[in-house]
Amino acid sequence: MLTLAFDTATEVAPSALVDDGEVLGERASRAQTLLEDVDALLRQGGAHPSDLEALAVGIGPGSFTGVRIGLAAARGLAVALGTPGAGVSTLDALAAGAPGAVAVVDARRREIFAVVDGVPRALAPADLDVAGGAVCVGSGAVRYRALLEEKGAVVPPDDDERHLPRARFHAALVGELGPVEAIEPLYVREPDAVRSAR
Repeated sequence: MLTLAFDTATEVAPSALVDDGEVLGERASRAQTLLEDVDALLRQGGAHPSDLEALAVGIGPGSFTGVRIGLAAARGLAVALGTPGAGVSTLDALAAGAPGAVAVVDARRREIFAVVDGVPRALAPADLDVAGGAVCVGSGAVRYRALLEEKGAVVPPDDDERHLPRARFHAALVGELGPVEAIEPLYVREPDAVRSAR
């Protein structure tokens, strides 16, 4: 199944073209260049947009605007091509690239996004349970390295590949396909606009 996967929830926006598990092309840039990256991936893979059989889109948690960009792009592609899709948690995809590690995404505002007791949450880095020398990967692990290591976590060097999200893992985690317009974003805290209005 020829799958286009991408995630714009974090500062690094990965995208990949995957055919039955084989990575035909992969890029990592910014949300602003997503459609350029998609075009480059299709050219690199020798595919036409109409060849796509599935879309895998990152649903967050992450930047509110970033998540919206990814979902809007997926919906636009689905309308134009009639392609079904599935949403994939940004944290799950990051963790898939580092089996056994704790995925930690920088949530700004002195917070991180991580899975706690099976549920994605926004929390202070000091509140993350890393007992037993848990390996932590992702932008949050890099940013809060000193604090996490002080608590007993192991954080790989900043240039370690495990810190980077890879869209190939989004494609690998695709479950049941359905209408892209039914994919819901994964927000774990309220948008800034709502917070400001109060």
